[in-house]
Amino acid sequence: MTKSEKLALLNADTAQARLDNLKALLARETAPSAVLPQYANNHIHTTYSFSPYSPTAAVYFAREAGLGTAGIMDHDSIGGAEEFRRAGEICSVAVTCGLECRVDMSATALAGRRFNNPDQSGVAYMAIHSVSPSQYGFLQETFAPLRERRNTRNRAMIARITECVSPLGIELDFEEDVLPVSLYHQGGAVTERHLLWALAGKLISAFGANGLLDALSKLGISPPRSLAAKLTSENPNLQYDLLGVLKGHLVEQFYIPAGDECLSLCEVSQLAEKVGAILCYAYLGDVDQSVTGDKKAQQFEDSFLDELFDVLGAEGVRGVTYMPSRNTPAQIERLRGLCSRHSIMEISGEDINSPGQSFICEKLADSGFSHLVETTWTLIERER
Repeated sequence: MTKSEKLALLNADTAQARLDNLKALLARETAPSAVLPQYANNHIHTTYSFSPYSPTAAVYFAREAGLGTAGIMDHDSIGGAEEFRRAGEICSVAVTCGLECRVDMSATALAGRRFNNPDQSGVAYMAIHSVSPSQYGFLQETFAPLRERRNTRNRAMIARITECVSPLGIELDFEEDVLPVSLYHQGGAVTERHLLWALAGKLISAFGANGLLDALSKLGISPPRSLAAKLTSENPNLQYDLLGVLKGHLVEQFYIPAGDECLSLCEVSQLAEKVGAILCYAYLGDVDQSVTGDKKAQQFEDSFLDELFDVLGAEGVRGVTYMPSRNTPAQIERLRGLCSRHSIMEISGEDINSPGQSFICEKLADSGFSHLVETTWTLIERER
């Protein structure tokens, strides 16, 4: 059975159907996938934010890649966590659950700085890690009004996108083109990627793969040769790769800064403490050349990292999550030194939101990163 055929089964319309299909797939196996204990991934997005994978599919393909553990991390939603946990039990994959959110840093000493957010200064991405099952409902209710406020901004951004692409004769409607490709009505969040996914689909439908480069040129977008080469009909992940091009070149033309949908650092710290979770800053580091092609060369928090750690420690941030494949050895050495100095936990995860990405971060095979796998098991035991 091909990956796309498996994915269709594991992305069925309901959680129960997905889990039932998972059991059927496992029953057909002649031998389980080999577990590679040197790897872990605690930042897997699902269809509850943006991803080709339902929570069930995410666990299955993580297992197929060799992971013995898996961590769900959706934007503004933990709606997929219960399904993710049940899929882990069926697959014998240990799981850890959390959510990612944007945090307003304006009340801190670092107000107005560019943190780890390519689109907006003064707002940082943070992760609430290691949420116990008893707290899923409370967190989901807490973020429900924030997801709705985000949709107010999403609707306004769709209007701006339509204005941007009007020379191509393309129009987008939030209710008809965006909401149906999300799980918003099941407790999921709608992100900028959903908006760009809808646009990418319209562009492919209107111009075909062969006409995409010309259409992008009319929008003033000239993707790097490596990405341009992927915009062909032979590419099974065409829409995802086109989304990556649009994210790297179009967002600044339509983006509206996030406002009241963001909790303050103090509020999110208190929330994490209330639910017994671990609040983590998601370190990005200055980007020279984007690994995924959806970020431009840009400076982020490296120039004030020492000050940032002082603020994080004072506000009760207990961990830092980072992606070893995206940082230089010098960046990681400095980051680890600050984590040690401030007694801050190190957590790792490579954000998965496209079918072309590997669930495995090869850098974790380096014994110098073995502590990141140990931390994963610490998170799992906390939740158990």
